[in-house]
Amino acid sequence: MSQASQGPIASGTPKTAMGSNGPDRIVLSVDAMGGDRGPAAVVAGLAICAAEKPDADFILHGDEVELTKILARQPELSGRVIVRHAARVVTMEDKPSQVMRHGQGTSMWGAIDSVRSGEAKVAVSCGNTGALMAVSMIRLRKLPGVNRPAIACLWPSRNPGGFNLMLDAGADIKADAADLLQYAMMGASYARNGMGLARPRVGLLNVGTEEHKGSAELKSASDQIAAAAARGDYEYIGYVEGVDLPSNRVDVIVTDGFTGNVALKTGEGTARLIGDFLREAFNATILSKFAALLATNALNRLRKRMDPRRSNGGVFLGLNGIVVKSHGSSDATGVAAALDMAYKLAKSGFRERLAARVASTLSTGQSAAEGAATMPRDAGAGQPE
Repeated sequence: MSQASQGPIASGTPKTAMGSNGPDRIVLSVDAMGGDRGPAAVVAGLAICAAEKPDADFILHGDEVELTKILARQPELSGRVIVRHAARVVTMEDKPSQVMRHGQGTSMWGAIDSVRSGEAKVAVSCGNTGALMAVSMIRLRKLPGVNRPAIACLWPSRNPGGFNLMLDAGADIKADAADLLQYAMMGASYARNGMGLARPRVGLLNVGTEEHKGSAELKSASDQIAAAAARGDYEYIGYVEGVDLPSNRVDVIVTDGFTGNVALKTGEGTARLIGDFLREAFNATILSKFAALLATNALNRLRKRMDPRRSNGGVFLGLNGIVVKSHGSSDATGVAAALDMAYKLAKSGFRERLAARVASTLSTGQSAAEGAATMPRDAGAGQPE
């Protein structure tokens, strides 16, 4: 954890009072210091979000002197940002165990605490993933009945909305059958509230789609997810393979954190490799450069569709609060995408809906079969839960 440049510590009184901060305002708590590109990129992303979301306000955690200078160059944010001074910063090299013991006073800790206190709906950070999960677990705690929280990430796909949802993307490398059932329930809830899917299709990631493939643990998880589908208001399509991650036959892909993280990083690396190959091919000769010029519009559409910044933001599910993890190297566009995701979840009342779903279906000690048999239906089938 590094020491930020020292400025006057802000008191509990907002440095910049939020205008019309009434009950209809959506307040997002933002760690301004955790990203690789520094607070300027975070504030620039915040400005993009603010322009698109007139009912959003922000609590910005970090070095007060530096943030005040940056905000002075963004007059459109006047009256919509509170600056909370944090003297220290969690670095990418800090171990989660260190942050758990000594993280108080950092911008990351402050961002989470604003959600814990109820003054903000969602926390957003570009910082160290392990440390962010550790602080979130300490300060927000798990929802009753949740064994292991999960990170849900968006995966570019052929679906009309442009994305599938995959979880866990690396919160915990382990997951037994009961955990995978919880991931399915939480993922379906996210898909309804964050992606607008009335009845999401859920698949369990396996080495093949045949019923006899996979481990006994996966078979048990498959049976439990299938048994809970009717009352959980999702469609279980069975096993899916790696090739289905970007397909249009599934909306929510369930897996353990080890497999999910490997898949995610493989996908990111492959996308970068394809982009590099395309650039090399179009710059190889004069004719290829001319061909690239003729195909400019098509290439721009492809670039926009494959832009990883559009899917930036992993959501921590299973906590008493919403936390969105933005990529560490996010620029303004990537930060804005993460803030947009946070805003949508806050606007939908996702935390309350997820808590009610988990409490009614996956209480500690309740078997999957009992959960499927006793789960009350939502008041409006097909509506966001």
